[in-house]
Amino acid sequence: MAFKALVVEKEDDDKVNIAVRELEESALPEGNVTVAVEYSTLNYKDGLCMRPDGGRLVKEWPHVPGVDFAGTVEESSDPRYKPGDKVLLGGWRVGEIHWGGFAQKARVNADWLVPIPEGMDARQVMAVGTAGFSAMLAIMALEDHGLTPEKGEVLVTGAAGGVGSVAVAVLSNLGYEVAAVTGRPEAADYLKGLGASRIVPREELNEPSNRPLERETWAGCVDAVGGTMLARVLAQLKYGCSAAAVGLAGGAELHTTVIPFLLRGVNLLGIDSVHAPYETRVRGWERIARDLPIDKIEAMIQPATLADLPALGRDILKGRVKGRVVVDVNA
Repeated sequence: MAFKALVVEKEDDDKVNIAVRELEESALPEGNVTVAVEYSTLNYKDGLCMRPDGGRLVKEWPHVPGVDFAGTVEESSDPRYKPGDKVLLGGWRVGEIHWGGFAQKARVNADWLVPIPEGMDARQVMAVGTAGFSAMLAIMALEDHGLTPEKGEVLVTGAAGGVGSVAVAVLSNLGYEVAAVTGRPEAADYLKGLGASRIVPREELNEPSNRPLERETWAGCVDAVGGTMLARVLAQLKYGCSAAAVGLAGGAELHTTVIPFLLRGVNLLGIDSVHAPYETRVRGWERIARDLPIDKIEAMIQPATLADLPALGRDILKGRVKGRVVVDVNA
């Protein structure tokens, strides 16, 4: 049976053709579970995969991006899943080296799937997506290293983006005082609506400092930016506190010193959502269902169709996307 998909075809080193096309099921990659996709979402990696160089992530063309999707099992040769089961997928390099969720059908390995948690539906879990799941992993890691609301203010960088939006909403719901960093003044009301107690202008943290230590300010940080901003945050963490590194929107290089680690005992925690084991995924999604209020999820959603994605892919690479783009693949 034919289905619609957003197909990226490489024309030459400097150009790709991106269009919604109709494909036959025989075009799907190998896998033991076929899913009728209901919703997907847009992540930074998806924007990269729609560039002429594929963001150095795509290995074969033509390609169907979409690192996340949620829907209903249509066929399965794996006993863990049967037709009618509601499932989600994020990670495992789906949407990069394996065709992803910007399509009405997907065929994947059963090991990559997770049941949609009780109390949530396909649209809601895609409003969270890999970005929000990564934010929850970051919060869990910070908690595992001693973070509690009594410790003080928690910083969220890149707060208006996907990771940041979920981090702000969850932390606020858990009783934390949240400082949200953004370079977009117009996003202030949005972030306060998610629960941020104050807004920190990006320029306050976006310039290098020649001081290895600054005033102890933050009890923890969910960082989606990296680069200079993360270096500044490490110098401002309180004694024994931690920053969880989730992204690199501000650059992959980290120019800092070992002084914060040696004199303040701070921790830099790396967060990987791509290869997180099944048990961690289930725990993370259960926490999301419990700790992320449904009304906050709705406030994050920017609806989209497959046809909207090429333009939105360019926007997310420029930091112009607020909240979570939820793609109705059947619209």
